[in-house]
Amino acid sequence: MDDTSDSARKAASREATEWSVLLHDDPDDSDLRRRFEAWRGESALNAAAWENTQRVAHLAAEVLPAYADEWTSAQAAAPAPQKAPVRLRRWGLSAVSMAIAAAIAWLALPDLLLRLEADHLTGTAELRTFQLPDGSEVTLAPDSAVSVSYEAGERRVRLVQGEAFFAVSADRNRPFKVTARSVQAVVLGTKFDVRLEDAAVAVAVQEGRVLVEASEQGEALQAGEAVRVTGKGVFVRATEEPGTIAAWRHGQLLLRNQSLGEAVSEIRRYFRGTIIVTDPSLERLPTTGVFNMSDPEEALRGLAQAHGAKVRRWSPWLLVVSGS
Repeated sequence: MDDTSDSARKAASREATEWSVLLHDDPDDSDLRRRFEAWRGESALNAAAWENTQRVAHLAAEVLPAYADEWTSAQAAAPAPQKAPVRLRRWGLSAVSMAIAAAIAWLALPDLLLRLEADHLTGTAELRTFQLPDGSEVTLAPDSAVSVSYEAGERRVRLVQGEAFFAVSADRNRPFKVTARSVQAVVLGTKFDVRLEDAAVAVAVQEGRVLVEASEQGEALQAGEAVRVTGKGVFVRATEEPGTIAAWRHGQLLLRNQSLGEAVSEIRRYFRGTIIVTDPSLERLPTTGVFNMSDPEEALRGLAQAHGAKVRRWSPWLLVVSGS
């Protein structure tokens, strides 16, 4: 499976869900309709994501009445949502069912393919540490996956999705290699983190040395050093406190001048539902801070508040971030 195309497909599906909510909220907004049509016409991927979202939404509308009692119980147990416009409250149940259905649609197929491709994987809000045949340890972040290939002269792990921290047992006769898209990290024995981002691969070293290779280039990193390799093969170096590397292992999300959109993508890995950002301009805002991932909704609210945005909860499974 192509990681880049899978990421693009997921992004298109999420955007299709957002358009569903926005169009239902303002069906008579001609400018909104124009922008939606422009988005749908940008690519065959967007058009397919929209068709799939609408198809599954119709199926969800047929299935939803059978779970009316469960829905009522869930709403009663959940905190009351903030006051919303009358029109949005009227179609809220339909929008929630569509958002949930769309989330299921774009998660179902990749999850099946991922289980065929990966040797180890985690789900939402799940951390997992396991040992490799040579005694090396791998800790997977939520919603992450790796495949493992050990041979006589080489130890190789491929990061299929998400993020992983590696504590590698020293073996000078067998290099340990981690590949993520077109980027490769080569070590003999060390501790380091590798993360797949939408448009880059990030590597950070906690202990020892790591050689990062891509596009016939290479950068040697030592403890406290990190690098992001863009899809075009550009290396962007940075420094980090070794103790803060892979802070997610301790339930923390550490952001350093990352966009709000990237931050929300990280929080989605901990939230068992759908998060929608209605204003694209919000996603471009730079964000720095430390957030507690034991409560992803509270973390999202703190993130939004820092930018003057609001988070509205429409169900236990749907959070909407907007500028006002």
